[in-house]
Order: sequence, then structure tokens, then C-alpha cells
Amino acid sequence: MVTPAPPVTLSPRVSRLRAPNPSPMTLDGTNGYVVRTGPRSLVAIDPGPLDDRQRDAFLAAARDMNAAYEAILVTHGHPDHAPGAAPLAAATGAPVYAHPEARFPHDRELADLETLAFGDAEITALHAPGHARDHLVFVLEDERALFAGDVVLGTGTVVVAPPGGDMRAYQRTLHRLREAYGDARALYGGHGPEVAEVAAKLDEYIAHRERREHQIVDALRDGSDTIPALVERVYADTAERLWPAAARQILAYLLALQAEGRVRTAAVEREPTAREAALLDPDLSKLGDAPGADVIRAELGYGSAEPFFRYTFA
Repeated sequence: MVTPAPPVTLSPRVSRLRAPNPSPMTLDGTNGYVVRTGPRSLVAIDPGPLDDRQRDAFLAAARDMNAAYEAILVTHGHPDHAPGAAPLAAATGAPVYAHPEARFPHDRELADLETLAFGDAEITALHAPGHARDHLVFVLEDERALFAGDVVLGTGTVVVAPPGGDMRAYQRTLHRLREAYGDARALYGGHGPEVAEVAAKLDEYIAHRERREHQIVDALRDGSDTIPALVERVYADTAERLWPAAARQILAYLLALQAEGRVRTAAVEREPTAREAALLDPDLSKLGDAPGADVIRAELGYGSAEPFFRYTFA
């Protein structure tokens, strides 16, 4: 059984508590954070999955700091970030703060750019859609630090998949963070290590999305006109076990291009082959209760077979 990692001190105010839920989707585990907001006060950010061990790690951190939680902030509602909020709230009496579109239990909704005063610290909430509709990024003002959830990770890139994910919204969020917070001193993502070179990381993420879209457009121009064909072309160097996830990412780009009038669709006048169907509608029953299965289902937006369309330039 995986046990929670010991707390890691990241700054005079911030400690990281990594949940014991490693998986291909969550990397080494989901990052939770404890922010000291005063001599005897704390704020918890992303209590994580429904796991007594992670709740107990947050409670132990408070005891060790001889402080109590004033609030619990949740970046978004995916199952590796939000379910732990309710048991932590029950154990501490601290209210849960979330995005107005959050569907998990919470006590207060946060407006875009709303600033919360806690003790001797201020935290600003930014609406940050793209990975999820209910995503927030939190800014610890005096340290100029971003708690980015799954908008930016310490390692790798982010899943953006319909219906919860929206590629253009995600790109707008990245540009907003780069323009307004490119001078941030630190970025604490939902997974992976902390990021010190914030502007460079945001530039990397923006460039990655632009490069991937160019690859898709080039493949369309060369005649790859279905999602399975695009996956085989654009993700040729990626392990095939990851192709169903790649198909969802490509769909997000295609929906953006279609909404902009750049791409049109038409039904393919044949049934997909077994290989094509496995990309458009993978059999998630095989996952069972494997580590990260709940996150795969939530983040990749599976649930019904994707229509077999042909995509061409409008």
C-alpha cells in the first residue's frame, strides 16, 4: 500500500502534501498544499481523492504547525482533487471554496479575481477554464505564487478533452496567466514538482498547443481526415496504448477549428474498423478499479461512442 509522502516545505508559507494515488494519469500523486496564512491559521488547497490517509496528512500538518484551517480551496472537481474536501471540512469545520460551476459539495463560490483575506495573507481566485469548466487558479499574493491545479503541471502536459475540456478556453487561460503572472515567483501544479521559471513554463505550454494544432492541420491537408487517421499520423511516435487519449485531444482541436468555421464534418459512409472503434469508443470496463481509472474516465470524457466523422477544410 502506498503511504502519503512526508510534507515538503516549498516556501515560508507553503508546504506540499502529495496524495498516495500514483498512476499514469496522476504521475507521482496529486499535490495538495498547506498555506500558512497567519501564526495560528492555515488554508488547504486541493485536499485530493477520497482517502483517509490524505485527510489525516492534512490534519497532522495542522497539528505540527499548531494551527487550524480557515478554509479549504479546491482548484476543480476531478476525482483526484475534490472528493477529499468534504471529509477534511467535517474534521476541521473549515468551509470549502470552489468555482460557481463546481458540482461537488462546497460552501462558497468564488468570482473571477475575487481576493480572500486570511490572517496576514491574501489569495486571489482566477477562473481558469479549459482542462475543466470549474477550474480555478489561486494566487498567493505576497509570494506571487500560483496554485495552478491541472492547468499547468510540474512534469509533462495537460489533458484537454471534451466535453469538460475546451481547447480554445484552455489556450486563453494559458495566455492570461502568461500576460498577468509571467513574473510569478513560483508555480505549484496539481502534479509533479514545483516550477521556478514560470514564464518559461507557460511559454512552453503555449508553444506545445500551437505546435500540435499545426501538426493536425498539416495532417488534414495531407489527407488524414478521420480522428483515427490523425492519431496514427500525429502521434506516430507515441505508445499505442495512449492513442485513445490522443484521440480525445485531437477531438478538442477539431471542435475548436469547426467552431471557427475552418473545418467541416461529414459522416463516414461505412462502419469503423475494430481498430478505429477502439480509438473512438475504448472499452473502459477493462480498467476496473485500476489506479487512476476514475481520473481517466473523468478527464477523458468517455461515455458514448464518438460519431465516425470525416474532417475537411471548410
